[in-house]
Amino acid sequence: LHSGMQSGAMLQAKRILNGLHPAEIADLLESLPRSQRLIVWDMVDNEQDGEILVEVGDEVRNSLLREMQTADLVDALEGLDTDDMADLLQSLPEAVIQETLGNMKKLDRERVEAVLSYEEGTAGALMNTDTTTIRPNVTLEVVQRYMRKLGELPEGTDRLYVVDYFNKFLGVLYLRTLVTAKPSATVSEVMQQVVNPVTADIDEHDIARLFEDRDLLSVPVVDEQQHLLGRITIDDVVDVIREEADKSLMNRAGLSEEEDIFAPVVKSTRRRSIWLGANLLTAFLASWVIGLFEG
Repeated sequence: LHSGMQSGAMLQAKRILNGLHPAEIADLLESLPRSQRLIVWDMVDNEQDGEILVEVGDEVRNSLLREMQTADLVDALEGLDTDDMADLLQSLPEAVIQETLGNMKKLDRERVEAVLSYEEGTAGALMNTDTTTIRPNVTLEVVQRYMRKLGELPEGTDRLYVVDYFNKFLGVLYLRTLVTAKPSATVSEVMQQVVNPVTADIDEHDIARLFEDRDLLSVPVVDEQQHLLGRITIDDVVDVIREEADKSLMNRAGLSEEEDIFAPVVKSTRRRSIWLGANLLTAFLASWVIGLFEG
C-alpha cells in the first residue's frame, strides 16, 4: 500500500511538473541540488528536453547533458528554432554534433551551419533563419492563398519579407496590411520599403537597444549585398537583456550568470579566487586603517 501511494504521488508530481512551461522547469532545475535535480530531470517528458536545455545556464546544462544518451540528445534538438538549436549544439560533444547534423534534412542542416558560422554575441548568431518570403509583383490574394497552403507561420511572425528573384531584401509586408488591404492590390503597392535591416556582424547589445528605441517585434538580418539571411525576434532580444541584467547582478558577488549555484565548494572557491582574494585584501586594509585610529 505504501509503495502504491508513493507511485501515485510520483505520477501526480510528474503530471504537475510536465504541465509547467519549459522555462519554469528550467528555473526549478537550477534551484535544486544536483541529486534532486537529476530526479526531476528524469521525470520530464522527453519532448520538452530541448526547450528546457536551451533555458538553463551552461553549467546546469552540462550536468544534465552528461546524463543523456546520444540518441536522446538528437531527439531533444528536433523541433527547436534554428538559433536555439545552434546554441544548444555548441554545448554538445563533437560526435553528437556531427550525428545531429547528419540526421537533419539538407535545408535544415544548411540553416544551422549558417548560424553556427557567426561569432557568438552577434546578430548572425542571434538570428533565426525561418523567414517567410514573398515576391513584390504578386497580389495580396495570391499571398493569402500561399499562407493557407503553408498552413502555419513561424512563431513571432509579424511581417512577411519581400525579396526579389535573387533573395535581395526589398521591404516588408505587415500581416495587418495583408488582412485589411484590398486583395487585388499587389505587394509592391502596399509593402513598407523604409525598413532598415541589420547586418549579421552587429553586436547583440546594439540590437537590443535598437528594439528598445524603435519598439520593434522583429528585424530582418542581411549580408553586405542586402541578401536576406534571417530575422531576429523580440523573444531573442529579451533573452539578451535578461542575460545582461543577470550578469551585472552576479558579477557583484564574483559569479557568472551561467554558473551552477550548487557547484562543489572547492570548484566555486577556485573559480572565485581572484574576487575572494580582492575582498580579503580590502578587509585587511580596512582592519589596518581602523587599527591606526584605535585610540
